[in-house]
Amino acid sequence: MKVGFVGLGAMGHAMAERLLKGGHELVVTNRTRAKADDLVAQGAVFAETPADVARQVEVVFSMLFDDASTEEAVFGEHGIARALVPGAIHACSSTLSLEQARRLRDGHAERGQGYVSANVLGRPPAAKAGELFVVTAGAEEALKRLRPLLECFGSRIFEVGQDPVQANLAKLSLNFMIYSTIEQMAEVFALNEKVGTDPHKIFEIMTGSFYTAPVHKNYGKLMVDHEYDHPGAPVTLGLKDIEMFLKAGGENAVPLPYASVVRDRLLSAISAGDAERDFVVLLERARQDSGLK
Repeated sequence: MKVGFVGLGAMGHAMAERLLKGGHELVVTNRTRAKADDLVAQGAVFAETPADVARQVEVVFSMLFDDASTEEAVFGEHGIARALVPGAIHACSSTLSLEQARRLRDGHAERGQGYVSANVLGRPPAAKAGELFVVTAGAEEALKRLRPLLECFGSRIFEVGQDPVQANLAKLSLNFMIYSTIEQMAEVFALNEKVGTDPHKIFEIMTGSFYTAPVHKNYGKLMVDHEYDHPGAPVTLGLKDIEMFLKAGGENAVPLPYASVVRDRLLSAISAGDAERDFVVLLERARQDSGLK
């Protein structure tokens, strides 16, 4: 299949490379062209704008940082929606607010264009290994067409409904669970360290008994090893996601008190100068609060 990819950050680049290695023709674009050089060396074609990508392909993926960059790449002067050919599909993998998710759904529908939310769970190494979890929503026929592509970078695909916005809310909800789990582990590690127990030992017990999920194993190890400076996702990204989750709660009259706790912890990390470090640096705020050096 001829596939496009807009946005080659750490996650997008890995996903695009998996599509290329899956035998698909690939057309890519990115604001910083150098990030596409190795993909071009492997056979991808570089296009100057998202519109130039969209007019050449059957499916175009986008993976961008936030609402504003997604809006520009899709509905801007040189955006995907201006050039998507009849029968083609835009699959958006960005983590977005529900407002922006509805804007994409409705904007494409007004133009008679195919659109699917294809959100992913996992860090860049998982994307590179083809081991992401993919949460999708959209028209049944569009999801069926996308599945062979999603299987290039996803080890399991979950379909949550026909309204693309459902996948966006599921992603925000699951991200919240990641951040709140990190906060729980941070408090546990700090408390045990305070009485002289090596956090690595608590991590060993935790992941060798009843907490064996990837979020505990992967993020917990990063935390006890203090691996903060090669971020899969920075604190600023975590804050963006939590604020969108809180807004979704407000829109639907659902109280989310613990989400406010996590937001405040992320804000304290930013205030401490950790904005661009990996969000597992929340451990340092728990350690600081406990008086540990």
